[in-house]
Amino acid sequence: MINIRFFAFLRERLGTDTLDYEFTDEKTVSDIKKKLIARGEPWTLLAEQDVLIAVNQTLTSESSLVSDGDEIAFFPPVTGG
Repeated sequence: MINIRFFAFLRERLGTDTLDYEFTDEKTVSDIKKKLIARGEPWTLLAEQDVLIAVNQTLTSESSLVSDGDEIAFFPPVTGG
């Protein structure tokens, strides 16, 4: 099982802050992201928006490898002013 967390507008638009994802044959964050997007609306938001990704609380890229028990977080870029 992989715990997926969503923050800020992603949480609001998807209507959830966490998702328990059954780990099967996915190798990378990109594999999981593609399967989420394939669910259709509103999950296509993950493809339409710039989002940052963390695996086990470390900022990473979509090519990052994942393992059963990992935590993946999707969140918007942080801006300040």
